[in-house]
Amino acid sequence: MAAFIEAVDLHKTYHVGKVDVPALRGISFSIQKGEFVSVVGPSGSGKSTLFYLLGGLTRADSGHVIVDGDDFAKLSDAERTRMRKRKIGFVFQKFNLLPTLDARSNINIALDIAGANGTRDAAYFDKIVGLLGLEKRLPHRPSELSGGEQQRVALARALINKPAIVLADEPTGNLDSANSEIVLNMLRHSNRELGQTVLMITHNPEAAEYGDRVIHMRDGEIVAPERDPQWTGHH
Repeated sequence: MAAFIEAVDLHKTYHVGKVDVPALRGISFSIQKGEFVSVVGPSGSGKSTLFYLLGGLTRADSGHVIVDGDDFAKLSDAERTRMRKRKIGFVFQKFNLLPTLDARSNINIALDIAGANGTRDAAYFDKIVGLLGLEKRLPHRPSELSGGEQQRVALARALINKPAIVLADEPTGNLDSANSEIVLNMLRHSNRELGQTVLMITHNPEAAEYGDRVIHMRDGEIVAPERDPQWTGHH
């Protein structure tokens, strides 16, 4: 079976002044449709760079990202943007909510950006909002929401387009344990009940356990669990 997401020999180096800082050193792996994969590793391991490459938010220096048969390296910027709108939902650690909009509008803006006006699925909206416990928070702006509520709104926004892929970058990094559990359970629900392919970046081994499979990174490379001293999971 062909991989749904494939990373092929990805290299990425950042140039900081006169210093070259390698972020990825030849990363290769594949993810099947419907998998929930966690990528775990310490700060500086290249996890977030991988996230941006897989989401088509930046380009690799060399190598290929292939999503559902489309090679990002062969797409124009406009084509990559269309691909993101159509197939990928993003969850960021910093929420990225618009401060002037209430929670309902922050969720629905993803539909507006994707050009989904007139095709809104009210039942699906209510289901997502209900699962995330946001029913009473919809009229509130981000400044009136807790950090956990803001992240749940951000997750609802990522899911509202029914994307084939959900990419989550440290989605519980700023959350307490109760809100972390809500977000992680929702990601697992979106994977198992809604059929979405989920890739989650995390430095937290307990969060990584929610995935079906864990990829360990260190110093821009994939390493085996036994070589990762931070890992305390059971895989």
